[in-house]
Amino acid sequence: MSDSQNRLLTETREAPEAVRRQALLLTEPLTDLIKRCRRVPPRVVVTCARGSSAHAATFGKHLIERHLGIPVAAAAPNIASVYHQSLRLKDQLVLTISQSGRSDDLIEFTAMARDAGALTVSIVNEPSSPLAEISEISLPMEAGPELSVAATKSFVATLSVLLRLTAAWTDDNSLRDAIERLPDRLAAASELDWSYALKALSQSQSLATIGRGPTLAIAREAALKLKETCDLQAEPFSSAEFQHGPMALVTPRYPVFLFQPNDESAGELRKLAEALIGKGAEVLITDQDDSMKGRLPIVAPDCPETDAVCLIQSFYAFALQLAERRRVDFERPRHLQKVTRTR
Repeated sequence: MSDSQNRLLTETREAPEAVRRQALLLTEPLTDLIKRCRRVPPRVVVTCARGSSAHAATFGKHLIERHLGIPVAAAAPNIASVYHQSLRLKDQLVLTISQSGRSDDLIEFTAMARDAGALTVSIVNEPSSPLAEISEISLPMEAGPELSVAATKSFVATLSVLLRLTAAWTDDNSLRDAIERLPDRLAAASELDWSYALKALSQSQSLATIGRGPTLAIAREAALKLKETCDLQAEPFSSAEFQHGPMALVTPRYPVFLFQPNDESAGELRKLAEALIGKGAEVLITDQDDSMKGRLPIVAPDCPETDAVCLIQSFYAFALQLAERRRVDFERPRHLQKVTRTR
């Protein structure tokens, strides 16, 4: 393993501690945010993000719609940065997510939203970044320095911030308790053995990743990481979307990676897995049922939303092993750099 890959592994394993130390720093800004949202309840939440942060926003969409009943829409940042168009966002909540806080299109969209009367909130790892400074409220993900090009601990830390935001907004003590248990569960998730999947994916050219509910964001993040760190073409879908056309991709031994949710949508995804096995696909599924073909182990179920975060932590550890097997330098993805500035 190269020094850079060792660094990536170290950063991934720092995620549990990042989640643990967030609590104190988030108390004040979250209190302010929730007071303002209760005083003037937004009718819609607009998220603004790119890359892994956009997948975190997908997780936030599930949390906010599932627990608060508020519709969540993803912004097209170039409406502000390229087309210079203002949107009717007065009294709505605009949530911008960025590890660096330096992408020009995200900054310009947030500035436009603030001028339009929206409550602008950012989740950032750099508290002195331009995005944090232009936002009315900044929620620190507190991931600490992340030097690897592939974002891992910052993604996990962002999901944790979104969980804490939801727990505070809904005053859900059971979710708060699950978040407190999350760091130890993340540490355990890092050590799970997913080597069964190495054989299936080490020689593959493409695959599909599938999730539903709280794991759709996980499937999307996994697909991105397989592209940027393993030179493997991976396309993410919801289990429902996959059956509306992409199912035609399935041929004998075609790999399909299913991230099983531990909530009401679990049964449907398991049925899809069984159907795919019947079609000859190489199914890999995170499941607690030892009898399930292609099963990858999971930590003991606790809370569906925090269980999903544990899945991506297990995946990151696996992806590093897969990159080694495919002889790809995990830390030096072609054509990429740590901070991407787009307009």
